[in-house]
Amino acid sequence: MGLGLLTGEYRNTLDEKGRILFPVRLRSELTGSTLVLTRGLDKCLWLFPPEQWQILCGKLLTAVSPFQAQPRSVLRRLVAPAQEVELDKSGRIPVPQSLRVYAGLEKDCLFLGIDKYFELWDAGEYEKYLGESEADFRSATENLGGICL
Repeated sequence: MGLGLLTGEYRNTLDEKGRILFPVRLRSELTGSTLVLTRGLDKCLWLFPPEQWQILCGKLLTAVSPFQAQPRSVLRRLVAPAQEVELDKSGRIPVPQSLRVYAGLEKDCLFLGIDKYFELWDAGEYEKYLGESEADFRSATENLGGICL
């Protein structure tokens, strides 16, 4: 990706074949037409440009041991389900069935740009998440009091 800090919220619709239009604004920052799609946290999917995925995997694989239960769980839930997806000529990406089920993707979805990766949410699940996590968010912002603008 070109700019480093890439943010934004973009709504799109999942079609009947499990494809979704990747936002033009985000697409313009990609260096290729491939993304790595995997399970994220909080019932969403994470999308990485391949170079960012390689950096994350490299860090994960050197920091964890498959001989320990918790790291093994991270590898199974984050690295194992990862799949490369290719943007088609229309700018759509296919979302594999297993990942659609995991994230509860129905029809109305949204992409969040979060610096060097993206999240893909079912719109209803995201609204539910925002409501359920409001207290945690407020507490977390209080802990950021030392950040000066």
